[in-house]
Amino acid sequence: MTPTTCRWGILGAANIARKNWKAIRNAGNSSLTAVASRDLGRAQKWIDECQSHTTQPKVPIACGSYEELLKRSDIDAVYIPLPTGIRPEWVIRAAEAKKHILCEKPCGTTIADVRTMLDACHKNNVQFMDGVMFMHSSRLPLLRQVLDDDTSIGSIRRIVSQFSFLGPAEFMQQNIRVSHELEPLGALGDLGWYNIRFSLWAMKNKLPERVSGRILGAHGRSDSEQAVPTEFSAEMLYPDGVSASFYCSFLSENQQWASVSGTKGFLHVPDFVLPFYGCESEFEVNHSAFVASGCDFNMERHATRHAVAEYSNSTANSQETNMIRNFADIVLSGKIEPMWGEIALKTQQVLDACLASAREDGKLRSVS
Repeated sequence: MTPTTCRWGILGAANIARKNWKAIRNAGNSSLTAVASRDLGRAQKWIDECQSHTTQPKVPIACGSYEELLKRSDIDAVYIPLPTGIRPEWVIRAAEAKKHILCEKPCGTTIADVRTMLDACHKNNVQFMDGVMFMHSSRLPLLRQVLDDDTSIGSIRRIVSQFSFLGPAEFMQQNIRVSHELEPLGALGDLGWYNIRFSLWAMKNKLPERVSGRILGAHGRSDSEQAVPTEFSAEMLYPDGVSASFYCSFLSENQQWASVSGTKGFLHVPDFVLPFYGCESEFEVNHSAFVASGCDFNMERHATRHAVAEYSNSTANSQETNMIRNFADIVLSGKIEPMWGEIALKTQQVLDACLASAREDGKLRSVS
């Protein structure tokens, strides 16, 4: 009989995993079996806190080591939100344990890491996917429809995005995202991954030819051997003249917008990473017109709002639930979808080239 439920384990009691605790509960085709931490008491405390907020039908088991969870026969897939610095080891070990893998981003420190991880998944016939939730939003197909209709935007010429938040003093002193040992890519990995992914998605996963990157700010907490990027910008150049740029930062207030400009119009997404709270995900298409008549010079705004019914979070149709459901569907189908690993690899490839350029004072680097 074909199974109808994907049985999950969570490898690490990270804060972001609380969102996926609820997504697993809401997915309809998933159940949560166990949560692992290197400290059994921490795993149990984390389970108790999550269970008090969102009840799983069966209380997950606490495991006092990652190895213990991976040895369980009642787990089909693992979600891995461990720090990037140690993540590749546990992705490989999970693949060798025949567990399908939903991996937080950035997937690795370098493209060599990601290739090794994907090779392990391929060898063991397990699914790999990175945890970019917006890729599973119901808004994305509508965005694609508009981009491809040849009238709303026309031919794409320019893609621009920003993802930033202002890290408070406590963040800069204690958070793992400013630890070179745990998160060596800093804001570029934590936030820029989304910027790069949106540009690649808009270009139908076509890689840019060359990139130029700049580290605009860097910081490391007191126990960090090196500083990590806390503010980063980059330019991505395509051979047909299309360009894309992005800015990501822990040093400026929260923004998460993306714009795509073309020969006939432009679209703007105000919240491409995390939809603003509400029951719809939206974007706007603009066809501005400059009209001069005598002494009157009018810049007219002609905007059309597009939206899909989709709650921002914590429901059965929110993007994080869609991600869990889509991943579980792949696992339950028994047929691996390699495109998810391929797009993660391309994202890391562009990120690596941007960082290499930044370390050479913005010198253009080829993406190969």
